[in-house]
Amino acid sequence: MNMTKITCIGDSIRIQYTPRVREMLGEGFEVYAPTENCRYSKFTLRGLYDWKADMSGSRIVHWNNGLWDVCELFGDGPFATVEEYVTNMLRVADILLSRHEAVIFATTTPVSPLNPHTKNEEVKRYNDALVPRLIERGVIINDLHSLVVADLGRYISSDKTHLTPEGIEMCARATTDAILAAYKSLPATKAENTPDHFDDTGVPIEFTDGKK
Repeated sequence: MNMTKITCIGDSIRIQYTPRVREMLGEGFEVYAPTENCRYSKFTLRGLYDWKADMSGSRIVHWNNGLWDVCELFGDGPFATVEEYVTNMLRVADILLSRHEAVIFATTTPVSPLNPHTKNEEVKRYNDALVPRLIERGVIINDLHSLVVADLGRYISSDKTHLTPEGIEMCARATTDAILAAYKSLPATKAENTPDHFDDTGVPIEFTDGKK
């Protein structure tokens, strides 16, 4: 069986849902994900150098950053200004788009209103500043923020940042659906275009979900 390779990179929210994404995708997909937390936007930008070999061959990359950038620890504003965040993230997007066939960005998830370091107004502001710029570049948007913000009490855990089991399951399903939709839009690979996939006149047979 020809395996389709996918990469998932991002912060601890990504770490939470990636195991379920791997299970939901099932046979036929190989999912690479760094074991480390990819943290904030500039950390991920730097990491693209170190992870390049492991990410090689991935047709689709699903990616998120945001909670670390918007976090305020010292009383002097978020870790990265919105301008720094957008600049860093566009650099990440451009690198990913140059290496892979499809790139999906998951919007930054909200936190509990009781979170002492992160304000949901800021999370939304950073998402709103970035998403239109990514769409202009052809990045696919997986709007996890809209899903989670609909019921913070149900989807955000007692630590005021991370997902509950229900939140994990919901985000994993949305991520899997986004990956599968992107996969279906990709052209058939050279391996799929074997002689078995041509009709008697030599015309390639159309593919649906990678199969005849």
